[in-house]
Amino acid sequence: MTTNTQNKPKRALGIDPGLGTCGYGVISQIGNRLVCETYGVVKTPTKISVTQRLKCLYDELHIILDQYSPDVFAVEKLFFGRNVTTAEMVWEARGIILLYASELGLEPYELKPADVKMAVCGYGLAEKIQVQGMVAKILGLPKRPTPDDAADALAIAIAGMTVSNFDNSLLRGL
Repeated sequence: MTTNTQNKPKRALGIDPGLGTCGYGVISQIGNRLVCETYGVVKTPTKISVTQRLKCLYDELHIILDQYSPDVFAVEKLFFGRNVTTAEMVWEARGIILLYASELGLEPYELKPADVKMAVCGYGLAEKIQVQGMVAKILGLPKRPTPDDAADALAIAIAGMTVSNFDNSLLRGL
């Protein structure tokens, strides 16, 4: 028996990295339509060590996302912030996220915030509320997704799907 993989929706996972709060979003492409499958955040307890928080993030990502088997993995690429301690924790969380992508056998698309805004809104300097509004419109959601980290993750998933589709078009010679 053979299965028709063309009927299988293409699935993208977007991650907005963070140690205290890490946003995730899973979308599927069905024909030309994008559909939200799930989104939310993983929060790690602040009263435990950074090492234990990283383990908690890793475990929670596996529990929540292992059922979705993404074809595309997208993560926000970080720029240097003023608070080095916060940036360091985000970089460490990003390492856990990249490890997760590796375990799934996927090479992640690492997207800058301006790239995500461009893919979702057509404008790389769009405001957060504009991005959230477009995410809701693109995915057919009744209202803007919350919290912000989850909304950002859905935007990252949309941008990852867009880049992946563009890459595939180039590979096919279109």
